[in-house]
Amino acid sequence: MSQQTSIQLTAADLPLHCPPPKSALWNQHPRVFLDVVKTGEAVCPYCRTHYVLTGAAPKGQH
Repeated sequence: MSQQTSIQLTAADLPLHCPPPKSALWNQHPRVFLDVVKTGEAVCPYCRTHYVLTGAAPKGQH
């Protein structure tokens, strides 16, 4: 059974891409940039990691 991982991030963590920079080498997949600002969340199409934007959106973006 697959378990979905959820990661919280702030505006300081943007731009968001998956896999994250500190991800283990065995857990790598092609880098994909995700838009978490528009809806407040995004899911990686490769590993299904769920990213959630906490706090205020970056200045100048809605």
